[in-house]
Parts: sequence; structure tokens; C-alpha cells
Amino acid sequence: MTDTDRAPLPNDVEALAFDEAFAELQRVVGALEAGGQSLEVTITQYERAVALQRRCERLLAQAELRVQQLMTQPGGAMATVDVRPEDASDEPGDA
Repeated sequence: MTDTDRAPLPNDVEALAFDEAFAELQRVVGALEAGGQSLEVTITQYERAVALQRRCERLLAQAELRVQQLMTQPGGAMATVDVRPEDASDEPGDA
């Protein structure tokens, strides 16, 4: 396996912005669908794809929470609210 075959370790995923993580997820999924890689490379790519998917889901949940909080301000006024990621729900529809 060469250095170009190796995906970066999943711990760097947390530093990616949504657009970066999503673009890389698309690239990794494309590589997995194309096939032709060794089993070890395929497993590494799959692990990376899972980490990227989870990062995207967390960022989307955070954004959704921010929008919901903005829309539910008293008096209908839009105001910025301090949102903490741990306040975001993992379940769709939970608010």
C-alpha cells in the first residue's frame, strides 16, 4: 500500500467544515463504489466514510438547532442565540 492509497486518520475529520467533509465523503464513496482496492484499503476508506458521515450529521444537527432557536424567539424577533453542540439531538424531529 502506498501513501496515496491511505486515507487520513479519522481524527482529522473533526477539523473539517461541512462543505469539506461532504465533498470528501462523496470522493471516498466514489472510490469505494469504483472498487479495485485491496481489502485493507477498502476497510480504511469505509472507516473514513463513516467518520465523515458522522461529522456531517453533527454539523447539520447544530445548524438545525440554531435555525430552530432563531425561529422560536419570543415576539417573533430574530436574534442570535448561543448554541452548544451538545444541545443538538441525534434523533430527527426532536427539539
